[in-house]
Amino acid sequence: MSLATRNATATTETPVNPPRVVRQRRVRPGLLGLAVLLIALGGLGAAFAVTSVRATGSYLAVARPVEVGRQLTADDLRPVQVAGGQGLAPVPADRIDEVVGKRAAVSLAPGTLLTLAQVTDDPLLGPGEQQLALGLEPAEVPARQLHPGDKVLLVSTPDDEATGPTAPGTRFPATVIDTRASETDDEVVVYLALAVRDVPAVVALNAQDRIAVVLTRVA
Repeated sequence: MSLATRNATATTETPVNPPRVVRQRRVRPGLLGLAVLLIALGGLGAAFAVTSVRATGSYLAVARPVEVGRQLTADDLRPVQVAGGQGLAPVPADRIDEVVGKRAAVSLAPGTLLTLAQVTDDPLLGPGEQQLALGLEPAEVPARQLHPGDKVLLVSTPDDEATGPTAPGTRFPATVIDTRASETDDEVVVYLALAVRDVPAVVALNAQDRIAVVLTRVA
């Protein structure tokens, strides 16, 4: 006899958790207004930055090398468009008449923007200096062309017939201010700045034709 046994499987129902109720946070009106204000300020700041970068102006730039002390001409300058220009003080292109004819207070390099601090109306005379002009024959000029700011030595030359107190070989340091070719004869006029104490001796030597000019340093 066979006995069949049947196992019954008991079914157990699992209880269902009730849904969680999420409480909505109240947004404070003050914080919402502050957020809106910050967003607006950020947009204005970005717009101002873009406008500053994109804004352009026409300014004067140096077109070719200009030595210290040389007078500026219109050919030495050219207008350029500059974007932004924050923190710069270049000369606007429409003010070119204000700088043409002025002297370069420093050496000007091509491609740089010109500022008013780089030009001057004053002669290149330091404290305790005076300006003197010497008329030299072309062969007496120590370089093919002297430039403002060049350093020279004025050396006294011997003269058996001279009775002046200045011995041969006495040296007087000077600085070239300007040069020009004489319109009346074949002569080069060199304008020099030298110490006040040396002026009388140099004038006397020049009158006796006992001056030799030696170039010691270029500007």
